[in-house]
Amino acid sequence: MSDTPIPLVDLAAQHRQIADEVTDGFRRVFDTTAFIHGPDVAAFEEEFAAFCGVRHCVGVANGTDAVELALRVVGVGAGDQVVVPANTFIASAEAVVRAGAQPLFVDCDPVHQLIDVDQALAAASQARAVLAVDLFGQLAPLDDLQAGLGGGPCVLVEDAAQSQGATADGRGVGSVAAVAATSFYPGKNLGAYGDAGAVVTDRSDLADAVRLLGDHGSRMRYAHEVIGINSRLDTLQAVVLRAKLRRLPEWNEQRQKAAQWYRDALVDVDGVGLPEIAPGNEHVWHLFVVRVARRDAVIEHLHDVGVGAGIHYPVPIHLQPAFAHLGHHVGDFPRAEAAAAEILSLPIFPGITEAQQSRVVAALATAVAR
Repeated sequence: MSDTPIPLVDLAAQHRQIADEVTDGFRRVFDTTAFIHGPDVAAFEEEFAAFCGVRHCVGVANGTDAVELALRVVGVGAGDQVVVPANTFIASAEAVVRAGAQPLFVDCDPVHQLIDVDQALAAASQARAVLAVDLFGQLAPLDDLQAGLGGGPCVLVEDAAQSQGATADGRGVGSVAAVAATSFYPGKNLGAYGDAGAVVTDRSDLADAVRLLGDHGSRMRYAHEVIGINSRLDTLQAVVLRAKLRRLPEWNEQRQKAAQWYRDALVDVDGVGLPEIAPGNEHVWHLFVVRVARRDAVIEHLHDVGVGAGIHYPVPIHLQPAFAHLGHHVGDFPRAEAAAAEILSLPIFPGITEAQQSRVVAALATAVAR
């Protein structure tokens, strides 16, 4: 058995597949010096919108900006509240605060760890928006949330940072919520070579508002209609994203095959709770997250034997010191807290081999049996 460490995600292998294309694209950008608003940005926006099945994509600097801008263009501002699941990366709640609002946390469902629909809709009467977070590679229950919200004043916004290529009943990111935000952080299914993000929507007015706010509130140089921010997708990142987007369906399919291999290999391993796919969802397995008792001891063993497992996320947002002022305590959202103590992300990435997965499974089985 090889002793070569198995990474949580292998970005080098992805780069090798697109290196020549990216080098040619960078040379083109260097020759034209179109580093901002270059033609590759517009091309990527068109291509990613088509990939998602929506009309508009606006590239921005990162995923946190994308969520903030998505919230702001649907009217979230000072004094508002936004419903946010407690089990997500802190950027979801940070974006709410940056938009001038306050997060109103709710729990997750016990099976898929997606936002609890009943709790979200109950809280929606106090909120300007519900931020539904797609988690681990599958879409949140967007249809149920949208049906419950109806045409009322509370708007559905999608945080799609982990779901590029995922669908629910055949519909992709941004097809249900008024607007969706995504991140192209390097480790995402569609990752840049640095920070990048995008907002996608079917609504022309929202896309135009995002573009305006993200470019200093300006449509024309030195004419500023509103106070905006500086959040633009640079051309070099667009080159990388275009090259990766062409391969994303194949890469997602490889993730799906790897996930099924894990599920088959682990089904009879006592002490390992396997992830479930919500009805109607096509999961793209940004992460393969299992649940185990004594998680910290298990991950320590995996690291000792060269398996690059991770934790997403070890502390729910409502218990983070940054949000202590909201007054939450242990026990407020028990499902999110229970998951945070047990979840473990196994290595998964395009090109992972069965030999690597066999080592992961053997190491995990040994760890949970101890």
